[in-house]
Amino acid sequence: MADAAGGQGWPRQADVPDDVAREILRRGEPDVLGRMPWSSNATYLVNLTAPDGSLLAVYKPQRGERPLWDFPRGTLALREVAAYEMSEALSWQFVPDTVMRDGPAGPGMMQRFVEHDPDEHYFTLLESHPDEFQRMAAFDVVINNTDRKGGHCLIDSDGHIWGVDHGVSFHAQWKVRTVIWDFANEPISPATREALTEALARMRGDVGKRMHELLDRFEVDAVRARIEHLLASGVLPEADPGYHSYPWPLV
Repeated sequence: MADAAGGQGWPRQADVPDDVAREILRRGEPDVLGRMPWSSNATYLVNLTAPDGSLLAVYKPQRGERPLWDFPRGTLALREVAAYEMSEALSWQFVPDTVMRDGPAGPGMMQRFVEHDPDEHYFTLLESHPDEFQRMAAFDVVINNTDRKGGHCLIDSDGHIWGVDHGVSFHAQWKVRTVIWDFANEPISPATREALTEALARMRGDVGKRMHELLDRFEVDAVRARIEHLLASGVLPEADPGYHSYPWPLV
């Protein structure tokens, strides 16, 4: 059960082991604590309770998704789950544990909440975490992220960098909009190349099967093509001239 509200505006929560947290995220009983501010789609902070503990999570129901002209309605939650699957396939653990499940407003994305300092974001963290953000730049290319704002980059109390809000990703057409262009034209590191190669192999097996359950076949094919292009070019791309390559607001 959540304790009294902490200094950052959300309830304090006792730590639970990751394996227990995974089960709570998938089977815990949700209690809506409130709506998350500054969200264009319906986004709620929920407390999930189970016999072996409780967990804060972010819940985005499909019925609360704002219609977009370039993404099919009701697919944003699925894209959030796909981003988690790709983060795991790359062994980068950028995206908090994320699942599709039922909730108070129907089926939607349920994501483990990251306790973080809301005053920290990409622009304040870049200098001290360049390696992580270079990998995140590659990650945004792989998932074709159209909305990587600075505030979508979080740091937890252990110093781990997380990325959140990936609902408008995985379009089949190139649409990357991100604040992470500081590494444009830089060579991909050997570790990143190895991770991309492994992910591409997994796309032909278990990961590809799960992605086909979340995205259409053209979008899955485009993921493979973007990974192959990164490996072939060996460098991170630069922003396209004449295209709105930066999101707004930046943070």
